[in-house]
Amino acid sequence: MIDEARAFGRGLSFPPRIGRDGRLSWSAGPTNIRECIRVLLLTVPGERLFRADYGADLRRILFEPNTTSTRREIRNQIERALSAWEPRIEVEAIEVEEDPADGRAAIATIRYRLVATRASEELNLRFQLAS
Repeated sequence: MIDEARAFGRGLSFPPRIGRDGRLSWSAGPTNIRECIRVLLLTVPGERLFRADYGADLRRILFEPNTTSTRREIRNQIERALSAWEPRIEVEAIEVEEDPADGRAAIATIRYRLVATRASEELNLRFQLAS
């Protein structure tokens, strides 16, 4: 059996929360990777001290119209950020489509493989756009 914390890492849970013992909650394994991907994609470059280039430049896109071009830019930013900052995964596919329930939103589906175990994972993120 694989030690997930050793293979994938361990960190504070995201969003931060208090565990049953009253202390900050931690995550490990594939859950930690999924949470780290969310943090990476929701961080604007320049927000992190000593890591000015960490993050994805997605916030500037959020005021753009929901067009094919905007969704392509979201996809490209996600791909750049993951390839630069998340060595624990191999990205298999990134699709960004209009949300069928809301024409002003886009849903990014990221399919990736965990390097340590070769297990496939998927993460969906919803982006509210201007129009």
